[in-house]
Amino acid sequence: MSINRLVALVEAPHLKADAPKFNVGDTVDVHCKIIEGEKERVQVFSGTIIMRQGRGLTETFTVRRIVLNEGVERIFPVNSPNIVKLFVKRGGKTRRAKLLYLRDRVGKSTRLAELDKPVKKAKPEEAAAN
Repeated sequence: MSINRLVALVEAPHLKADAPKFNVGDTVDVHCKIIEGEKERVQVFSGTIIMRQGRGLTETFTVRRIVLNEGVERIFPVNSPNIVKLFVKRGGKTRRAKLLYLRDRVGKSTRLAELDKPVKKAKPEEAAAN
């Protein structure tokens, strides 16, 4: 058995079964569990995914947002138990795997074109009924 298969076998039980589906360029809300002393709360981090890297258990994604005219980036592990929910607000149309050029932009130039959603075609029976 190769080393890659052994690593995959060891990582398999730790992977999330309901891993969220998202791409670079999407605008997301990441609901992250915060533990302060004995209290636990969920904090939402909203922003644009500018990069994804790694594979398997070590896969991470970086979310960027602007707060008080200052860019803030946060790196989240995809399989972290501290990520309660990841909600994709809108898809972004991109032609690159990493959107590091957004770090140099400010204001409206940081917006990405919205991803076109596929149009459902009516079945012939439904079209004939109308």
